[in-house]
Amino acid sequence: MTFEIIIVLLALIGMLAALIMDKMRPGMILFSVVVLFLCTGILSPKEMLEGFSNKGMITVALLFLVSEGIRQSGALTQLIKKLLPQERTSVFKAQVRILPSIAFISAFLNNTPVVVIFAPIIKRWANYVKLPATYFLIPLSYVTILGGICTLIGTSTNLVVHSMMIDAGLRGFSMFELGKVGIFVAIAGILYLFLFSKRLLPADRPDKATDDEENVDNGLHPVEAVIGPRFPGINKRISDFDFERHYGAKIKELRRSGRTYTSFGDISFREGDTLIVMADDSFIKTWGESSVFIMLANGKEYEPAGKKKRWFALTLLFIMIAGATIGELPAVQEMLPPGIKLDMFFFVSVTTVIMAWTKIFPPQKYTKYISWDILITISCAFAISKAMENSGVADLLAGYIIDLSHSHGPYILLAAIFIITNIFTELITNNAAAALSFPLALSLSQQLEVDPMPFFVIICMAASASFSTPIGYQTNLIVQGIGNYKFTDFVRIGLPLNIITFLISVFLIPQIWPF
Repeated sequence: MTFEIIIVLLALIGMLAALIMDKMRPGMILFSVVVLFLCTGILSPKEMLEGFSNKGMITVALLFLVSEGIRQSGALTQLIKKLLPQERTSVFKAQVRILPSIAFISAFLNNTPVVVIFAPIIKRWANYVKLPATYFLIPLSYVTILGGICTLIGTSTNLVVHSMMIDAGLRGFSMFELGKVGIFVAIAGILYLFLFSKRLLPADRPDKATDDEENVDNGLHPVEAVIGPRFPGINKRISDFDFERHYGAKIKELRRSGRTYTSFGDISFREGDTLIVMADDSFIKTWGESSVFIMLANGKEYEPAGKKKRWFALTLLFIMIAGATIGELPAVQEMLPPGIKLDMFFFVSVTTVIMAWTKIFPPQKYTKYISWDILITISCAFAISKAMENSGVADLLAGYIIDLSHSHGPYILLAAIFIITNIFTELITNNAAAALSFPLALSLSQQLEVDPMPFFVIICMAASASFSTPIGYQTNLIVQGIGNYKFTDFVRIGLPLNIITFLISVFLIPQIWPF
């Protein structure tokens, strides 16, 4: 075992431990590892920086802005209001009406704004029709994940794997290629939620602060605030952080993992905590577009944008998707002059600029709508993947896996890649999980002399299948707080969904993309 292999293995173990222990933001942890590889000569400066100029990473950044434009247009708010039944109904009938539509939407938009918009509206609607909101919020998060695996742009993970394939000199995914298996996973997952969510999810857990009429006075009212990655009090004790001075609001409750705290003692803030604060009307106006909080909701309706703005934003989205899909056709590519490629990067760039100049989102604040930590994580993930290849770690681990599953064929290896990636995505982040698994999958296919495409597709399925824990996916964290779910609620309903995704993926992928 060479010096480079030892360094990379130790660094990867340390990285996983730091991510699981949540010592820093994932982007900084991965960047620290990349700098170590630079210092030891495993990566050159050029290889370290390639991820920061990668087309896939920049596409993800621009898709954040497109999703924000759709959010600010009010199109999603109006849509969910039309989908929700306004009369008394059953849980099953309501889910049949809303879950497939949300899955479809999330196939083309970033999951987080979809959940941020829909979660408080669905919770308010559930209270109105006297149904437990807990029967809808985890399914909301899950169907956005299920919809996201069906298209190239449905989740950043798909774009990461797509870009790594192109960097390796291989053909990437087309817009709807992953839908060949993703649609079956999504349909099975949605049917599972229809049949079992009411049995496996808890009934409503009442909100103490929002039910306390004595708190609603002096023009103050309760606001739910989900702590985001840039909240300055993360890992600080509540008693040591003057929340009222910083934000002009007073904390009444903190919700975490299904527990509600009203006496804070030595409790520290964590990302994903849901705070119930007493605030006036200026609180959401001031902090609504800040990344300090992922979501703010006060149970009030807001005036939607004009109808023309909504339809214009949706038209731009449709042209972007249709244009990128048609632009991939060989006949279209042959007609284009050299140097022009009508791919997703081209159309998302044009769409973003049009949205900025027509002020569908405020162009002066565009940097606020981009999740920079996700972009840094993706960029560093490319470098870590390259270090695994350069050092020989990928070949070494691939050899061990082949030896363990000797004589069982590629199907067992496909299952092994799914399990490894899925464990990583539940414990760390989906993009980092895909980055760690990609060089392993590439080396496996090369040593077995088989087509690598089935391995890459299963990485996309496994990295997105984050159902069993609230920490693997940001949308799970959001609904955990607003629904006051426990960690075990995700395990109970999410683990069978992981297994369903595993079985369908391992069976179908080799049928569609033969080895």
